[in-house]
Amino acid sequence: MLNIVLYEPEIPANTGNIMRTCVATGTKLHLIKPLGFSLEEKYIKRCGAGYIDKCNYTLYENIDEFFKKNKGTYYFLTRYGHKPHSNFNYSKKEENIFFIFGKESTGIPFEILKPYINNCIRIPMTEDVRALNVSNTVAITIYEALRQQNYNDLLFDEPHKDKDIIINS
Repeated sequence: MLNIVLYEPEIPANTGNIMRTCVATGTKLHLIKPLGFSLEEKYIKRCGAGYIDKCNYTLYENIDEFFKKNKGTYYFLTRYGHKPHSNFNYSKKEENIFFIFGKESTGIPFEILKPYINNCIRIPMTEDVRALNVSNTVAITIYEALRQQNYNDLLFDEPHKDKDIIINS
């Protein structure tokens, strides 16, 4: 099972975009407190998270609770990573895979990363940019894992058949 983990997310719009990606990909979302916003529907919907009711997510008090309750392979997206996201094998569908992303301002503390340094990932980019937006990074990472799993049961065609246009390929 593929999982996205947000360590102390600060920006509600990013989390809203990530929720939408999780719904679109059938990926579970894990949110580790403290959050920089409220998850109450009236607040989060303003941030583009109109999919919160369809999102499979769990909220944790801290990183220790998350680790205690979730076993599998952890990958950390971080500036300390030296390997691209495409260097790892995510093809085992029965494996619990967790992609962990840090808070927007400071990332994931090095103390948390240290035991997992061989599973630290950095998406390649120019020297002009320190990091991509976290919601973009989540999408890039989860779709690489899904590509390796042949996209599981995701649809290749739009599910809404009420259109009269038929495209022949």
